[in-house]
Amino acid sequence: MPESNITSEKATELITGTVDSSLSVVGDSLEWVTNNQGLLIEYGMNIAAAILTLAIGLFAARLISGGFHKVLTKRKLDNTVIDFATGMVRYVVIAFVVIAALSRIGVQTTSFIALIGAAGLAVGLALQGSLSNFASGILIVILRPFKAGEYIEAAGTAGSVASVQIFATTLTTPDNKFVVVPNSAILSGNIVNYSRMPTRRIDLIIGVSYGADLAKTKALLERVVKANSDVLETPAPLVAVAELGDSSVNLVVRPWVNCADYWKVRFALMEAIKNGLDEEGIEIPFPQMDVHMDK
Repeated sequence: MPESNITSEKATELITGTVDSSLSVVGDSLEWVTNNQGLLIEYGMNIAAAILTLAIGLFAARLISGGFHKVLTKRKLDNTVIDFATGMVRYVVIAFVVIAALSRIGVQTTSFIALIGAAGLAVGLALQGSLSNFASGILIVILRPFKAGEYIEAAGTAGSVASVQIFATTLTTPDNKFVVVPNSAILSGNIVNYSRMPTRRIDLIIGVSYGADLAKTKALLERVVKANSDVLETPAPLVAVAELGDSSVNLVVRPWVNCADYWKVRFALMEAIKNGLDEEGIEIPFPQMDVHMDK
């Protein structure tokens, strides 16, 4: 028999064998699918149910947190409390939704919760600072040393409180900088709340020369303070000699104003006092040096 015929027969056998093998695999696959239709339908339904549970749960988390936010807003609670509580509710609902979705696809939630607990312990040890910030955030919400919109000084920075979040508090500085301060850093030091009390006292120190008439100077300062309509009559402003300094007699001027008027009145009084002292010829000492040159 010619060699070409032998080669052709081998090729035909190889192709036939490959086709038969493929048909066998396909047949086995179809047979497995046919025999396990119920199992495939069950798993498919479980996966679809899990996806549907997750989608509905995420929507419900947003809806519930939004409704909770509206309820707290109607009760006129502080924005810091509202933001913190709303975030907590949303995360708790999402956690339950994820566990419910996993249970639909056959994951044993008991072991999963135990795994989460073990992982949480490990993460907790690794993230002690974050947990400290979380606990401090809860204490800030409970103790309420400040509220949204109040001007505070804490952790080496000062600004108006924008919100108290789970791990940090956000402040807005007077020059419009956005500052994020860890909650634990705030509670670990002193908190100065400049807005909590309705009134504030302005403390000014005015130095005049030793040759100035103190009675005339005090009368001028009292007149300037009383001329400002934003200065409160009660408590009464105080003008007194505070110190005999190295080169000046220092007087204190202490008027009381509403908290919102503090800086406006302070700036206005400084300008008015300077102009008044100049008009009366009362000298304000300043550092100077006299140099004598010998020929």
